Formats: sequence, C-alpha cells, structure tokens
Amino acid sequence: MSKQSPAHEWTVASAKAHLSEVISRAQDSPQTITRNGKAREVIVSVEEWQHKSQRKGSLASFLAQSPLAGAGLELERDGDAGRDIEL
Repeated sequence: MSKQSPAHEWTVASAKAHLSEVISRAQDSPQTITRNGKAREVIVSVEEWQHKSQRKGSLASFLAQSPLAGAGLELERDGDAGRDIEL
C-alpha cells in the first residue's frame, strides 16, 4: 500500500499483492481500489453489502410516501399507437 494513500485506498497492483489484507480491512471499513489515480471499485464486507442492498419496502409504498403523492399531478398519454412494422 502506498504511504501517500489513506489506509482504505489501494492501487490495483497493491490490492492484488495484498488481497488478504484488503479483505481483512474490508470487515471494518470499505476499501477503495484506484486505477490511474481514480477510484474504480470498493470492497465491502458481506454484512455491509447485505445491509446496503436490502430492499426496504415496495415501489408502491415508496411512491405513496413521496412528497408529490398528493400534488394532483395528471399525466396524459399520447393516443398514437406507434408505427406498423413487418416481422
């Protein structure tokens, strides 16, 4: 790991050379992998991934709780059925 980089940031080469350490540190905090000086990937623990990717309700409940739910927004669809194509 570069001495200039924070403890959670790795170059691709450094991450490959220290993969076990990257995995171990990911249990405590996300580990960023950089390529050409730009952050490209983040390694996180399974627990954090499951927590962040867990669905919290349905799309319908999300839309019902939206600040625009009672705004009276009316949407109209164009009556055009599209174009005919031969298959």
